[in-house]
Amino acid sequence: MFDLDKWQEIYTSLKKHKLRTFLTAFGVFWGIFMLIVMLGASKGLENGVMSTLDIATNSVFLWSNKTSEPYKGLKAGRFIRFQNDDVEALRTQIPEVDVIAPRNVLNGANVTRKNKSAGFSVFGDVPDYRKVKKMMLLSGRFINEKDMSERRKVAIIGEEVQKTLFQKEENPLGQYITIAGIYFQVVGVFRTFGRGEDIMEDAKTIHLPHKTLQTAFNQGTAIYWFAFLPKPNIKSAVIEKRVKEVLAARHSVAPNDLKAFGSANVEEEIGQVQGLFLGISGFSWLVSIGTIFAGVIGVSNIMLITVKERTKEIGIRKALGATPYSIISLIIQESIVLTLVSGYIGLLIGVGLVEGLNQLLKSTGSENDFFANPEISPVVAFTAIIVLVVSGALAGLVPARKASMVNPVVALKDE
Repeated sequence: MFDLDKWQEIYTSLKKHKLRTFLTAFGVFWGIFMLIVMLGASKGLENGVMSTLDIATNSVFLWSNKTSEPYKGLKAGRFIRFQNDDVEALRTQIPEVDVIAPRNVLNGANVTRKNKSAGFSVFGDVPDYRKVKKMMLLSGRFINEKDMSERRKVAIIGEEVQKTLFQKEENPLGQYITIAGIYFQVVGVFRTFGRGEDIMEDAKTIHLPHKTLQTAFNQGTAIYWFAFLPKPNIKSAVIEKRVKEVLAARHSVAPNDLKAFGSANVEEEIGQVQGLFLGISGFSWLVSIGTIFAGVIGVSNIMLITVKERTKEIGIRKALGATPYSIISLIIQESIVLTLVSGYIGLLIGVGLVEGLNQLLKSTGSENDFFANPEISPVVAFTAIIVLVVSGALAGLVPARKASMVNPVVALKDE
């Protein structure tokens, strides 16, 4: 039941010693404020790093190197070259794999159109590569299965390629460009996600159907490297291990030859980065909880002083029939109010500061690869409120117990 008199009494008690109340509350305020700001900054760092990620978070990339051990009569130092037949073998023998994207490249190819020319990276890809790499089609389409089966000479160009080879108002779709002297029809213009140097490099690339690039530029049936995605609920590490085992068997590589294949597991790398940010968040909580704890001790000490000052009042209350529960609840309520209000103010100011910084970064375009979109999740705010309530209750527990044990006779003699 709401007791207005009790709340007025708490208000009067806190107001009576304004400076003491302020100094006591400041410790709790500062702990919550530090927690919110540090967690917001940590999230900003995490968002900055993750926003540059424009590939599937569970993708695996694999390429070939030279063997380091002799095997089946073959000498060490042999370079492994993947072949088109490997794709079907991998799909048949590894049911856990969802996407197999073979890739080839033509580095620094001379690309021309009319009287304009420049050097761009040209990749041979399959339609499923868009599941690995995030792309936004500005116009047209990406590679399709018909392009692959008919080995069509079509090209999907980055927006920087469009700016270099075409006039500003010119529509590139349906137009022809020449790559190393061979004509290709532009069927799409794309932009990748992310920011920084990576997106600029992606904008300077051209994608061709994989088998078209192999045929047009005399690469035979060779595959330069692969990109893989596992099926749902399958770890990338499982795919990485199985792919190496299958390819090692197909290309006569010793099972324990760790140098024959190179690989990059994006899921594991992201896990390491997220582990780092989890550690930063944990450190933020540790430092802030320590500060809050120091503030809580201050609150507890002040409540002990308050109990001492109000000994006679408490004695009168007990003499008039006040129960120990009513005395305890009064002291604990006062402690919780002091802790909760000061902490809540710290929470509001901290969230306001983080959100203000977020809006400033967006309005000035200052977000970068290292810091972007600092934010505080509702879970963190709710947890902070719970911490404040619990802390306030604990801070008032000892003083409340001491108040409940006051002897009315002794208290009435107190000067």
